[in-house]
Amino acid sequence: MKLLVISDIHGSNYYAKKIKEIYEKEKPDKLILLGDLYYHGPRNPLTQEYNPGEVAKVLNDLKDNIKCTKGNCDADVDEMISEFPFEEKIIMEINNKKIFFTHGHKYNIDKWPKDEFDVLVYGHFHTGFIQEKDGKIFANSGSISLPKSNTEHSYLIINEENIILKNVEGKILEKKSLSI
Repeated sequence: MKLLVISDIHGSNYYAKKIKEIYEKEKPDKLILLGDLYYHGPRNPLTQEYNPGEVAKVLNDLKDNIKCTKGNCDADVDEMISEFPFEEKIIMEINNKKIFFTHGHKYNIDKWPKDEFDVLVYGHFHTGFIQEKDGKIFANSGSISLPKSNTEHSYLIINEENIILKNVEGKILEKKSLSI
């Protein structure tokens, strides 16, 4: 199983097209979107080539392989233009590890969900990282379009062995074994 995890597109058609390129290059089994797909939000500038309708077209082309969590900037109207459902959380098991996916505004490294998990994967903060805390792994995919705190435009790859943070050019920024 290979997952491509992307968060915080915020309506950037430029980076939506990059997602399609990354998807074709990485060839994941599933694309996990961690929310904040279309609206840029009141605290963010307009993204490069801001065009939520075009972003929806790019994502809808990949709908059969998308699982998506709802972000704090996602509204009911966003779900209406998307041909895939938005979920509050996604829980998957890879290599006997329970992986909990969420946007990050409710659950993150500082506020854990009640559900059992080995790995918590989220976005929201626009800063990519992979850390271990109290025997659990926390991974933030960063933002594909609006990175903050001098981090890079990034995404995660999760496979049977590793969690890998990459920039949009595919350079490995961080890597952590799924074996804790």
